Amino acid sequence: MAIQKHTKTNVLNLTLTVQVFKEGKYFVSYNPELKVASCGKNIDEAKEKLKEAISGFLKSAKAMNTLDEIMEEAGFSYKKHQWFTPDLLVMDRLSLAF
Repeated sequence: MAIQKHTKTNVLNLTLTVQVFKEGKYFVSYNPELKVASCGKNIDEAKEKLKEAISGFLKSAKAMNTLDEIMEEAGFSYKKHQWFTPDLLVMDRLSLAF
């Protein structure tokens, strides 16, 4: 099955999940859909650095013609010349004793 190439259109206005946690003195920001992470000295900086990292990641993927594959593997769908974010149904924490 051939994968259609949609990279001729711009990837704009994506809504992404951001998780931020503290590791030592720094705040780590992580996007689970694309599996991209960054960090900063505070929450806002960590989130801003994550935006930059995701933007660079997507631009590189587009240049290498792998953007469609990455987006599809991450659960995004392409309709009417636009990428749509997968629906987030639940975000929760679970306790587990082992």
